[in-house]
Amino acid sequence: MSIHLAGRARKLVPQTLVVAVLAGGAGAYVVADKTVRLSVDGRPRTVHTFAADVAGVLRQQHLTVGGHDIVAPAPGHRLHDGDAVAVRYGRPVTLTLDGRQRRVWTTATTVATALRQLGVRADGAQVDASRSAAIGRLGLALSVRTQRRVTVVADGRAHLVRTHAVTVRGAVAEAGLVLGPEDTLSPAASAFPSDGLTLTVVRIRTARSVRREPVPYRVVRHRDPSLRRGSTVVDVHGRPGVREVRYAVVTADGVPRSTRVLRSRVTRPPVTEVVRVGGSGSPSRSSRPSRSTPSARATRSSRAAGGLDWHGLALCESGGRAHVVDPSGRYGGLYQFDTRTWRSLGGQGRPQNASPAEQTVRAQRLYATRGASPWPTCGRHLFD
Repeated sequence: MSIHLAGRARKLVPQTLVVAVLAGGAGAYVVADKTVRLSVDGRPRTVHTFAADVAGVLRQQHLTVGGHDIVAPAPGHRLHDGDAVAVRYGRPVTLTLDGRQRRVWTTATTVATALRQLGVRADGAQVDASRSAAIGRLGLALSVRTQRRVTVVADGRAHLVRTHAVTVRGAVAEAGLVLGPEDTLSPAASAFPSDGLTLTVVRIRTARSVRREPVPYRVVRHRDPSLRRGSTVVDVHGRPGVREVRYAVVTADGVPRSTRVLRSRVTRPPVTEVVRVGGSGSPSRSSRPSRSTPSARATRSSRAAGGLDWHGLALCESGGRAHVVDPSGRYGGLYQFDTRTWRSLGGQGRPQNASPAEQTVRAQRLYATRGASPWPTCGRHLFD
């Protein structure tokens, strides 16, 4: 029994000496050694370290961090046994969001997480990469088109559309609408169709029409001493000519917007009337036609004011008919007023419903402010 205890004592002596010898140094070793849970980009591991702070354990593990990386706790935080340290590396992402490209940084390791971090509304979005795809340290390029709800108003109807288009034109196409070459969009075709936006399609159409207008003839009078004073003899009977005018009428959603003259040509020239007048004196000429109507007399009586031939203008514009309306339905009366111009001159109702005298007064007011420009084709007759 004593021999057994003696042998055991001999075995314990060296261990005790080791503990004793290392009592000072080994004691410090036990205190400095720490167990730390380290997570890098979500992958955890346990490490033992003598480091006093987070920066130290990162150096020991050969982990280098930069301005786009996240370390928690911060690198200067003092380290204790059992602490957890997380490192998230930043990744560059070239993000094209609804057609607009920018470069961003994220610590996400998957596309789905990156979209959440970047605040991109991903419900219903078109993404050119799998949402579960991993994002490496070198990053990636990512294209996202969000889904938006817009209303397209066209042809008298409103179409509610869910779209990924990045232009108004694209959203209209996704609504199944075909645009004509002259149709217009509001907002502009290249604008971005944001969520809740109302888009309007205006159908523009151009129709062509032909109108035949009378060309007044001149009356030439010659003094003939052989005739009794005051008597007349018609040697050549006058005849009005014909002018063919081609118009382009532009409508917006069926409502006339503008009318322009495409071509004007005389298809039958007028025949000048030649009259011999009894009495003596030199020959004279007059541009007045041989036949008079109430409309003609009303316009003819106004020529003395300013020396302008309102009757000649009326013949060219309307054939001298006070109640005529052009084929487009927009212009009416002796001088072919449109309703807006007519009312701006103080007229009531439609011009073709007013008396010839009132129409002439309004035309003279218009001439006083704009000259002959309102009658680009027939205005020259004012000065005949």
